[in-house]
Amino acid sequence: MTITAPVRALTPWLPLAPCEPDTCVAPARRPAGVVRQAARLTGAVVVLTAGVLFAVFARRLSAETLARVTMAWSRLLLRALGIKVTVAQGFAFVGGAAVAVKAASDGAGALMVANHISWLDPLVMAAVMPARLLAKSEIARWPLINTLVAGSGAIFIDRERLSLLPRTVGEVTGALRAGDTVVAFPEGTTWCGQSMGGFRPALFQAAIDAGGSVRPATIRYLEDDATSARPCYVGGDSLVGSIARVASTKRMTVEVTMFPPVAGAGQTRRSLAGVAEAQVRTALGASFTGPHA
Repeated sequence: MTITAPVRALTPWLPLAPCEPDTCVAPARRPAGVVRQAARLTGAVVVLTAGVLFAVFARRLSAETLARVTMAWSRLLLRALGIKVTVAQGFAFVGGAAVAVKAASDGAGALMVANHISWLDPLVMAAVMPARLLAKSEIARWPLINTLVAGSGAIFIDRERLSLLPRTVGEVTGALRAGDTVVAFPEGTTWCGQSMGGFRPALFQAAIDAGGSVRPATIRYLEDDATSARPCYVGGDSLVGSIARVASTKRMTVEVTMFPPVAGAGQTRRSLAGVAEAQVRTALGASFTGPHA
């Protein structure tokens, strides 16, 4: 079974990105050796298999315990693939002065929204803090991954059937009211990391209805401190090809920049989406390594 990134714009929740691996992805600055690649892939398979076995019993755990176990497992899988995770704090501007943003509180429910680059993004966000993932329904067809995602307490969205969107928004609203943190990628598709798409506003209604907040975050993949598109999963890309690029890159870091919570009260879903998108874009201004630099 070949798993490829979506390339067609079928609905507003399936927009078309201009990115393709042939034009966006540059060779690794420092390639990993064959032995290192084999070790990474073997380690990832072991961690993945352990996660599938765990997922069978996961529903017996409390939501808090499940989220923390998922967080630890995500960190372990990223480590097996040779990816280092770092968290940076963005800045809020108060009275014209930049004020450092504190880390998110584990116990506070929020809608976390981030730009979308890779199949790694959900793992990265799960490794940063305990959270539930808003996952596309296509994942149900991915071998092994479907068991893991379902076992982690994910909420599924069918992006091809807009008639089901209100139900999904309602599920996210309920999760936020229960104090859960839900991670979503409102662009609706993946970009290579050089730029990003616009945030679709529908999902932000959940934060308004729940009386909660939105927490923007920017994901950047780095090689030697320069943004890299090698982990991207775009256009006609295959999942196997993207995994191979990750494993063959000697040093890869993913940086997550957290921004201040934006309260939903008094906002419209479009205004919330606009504020969150603007903050996420501010952290994408660093240098880019690739043919379009």
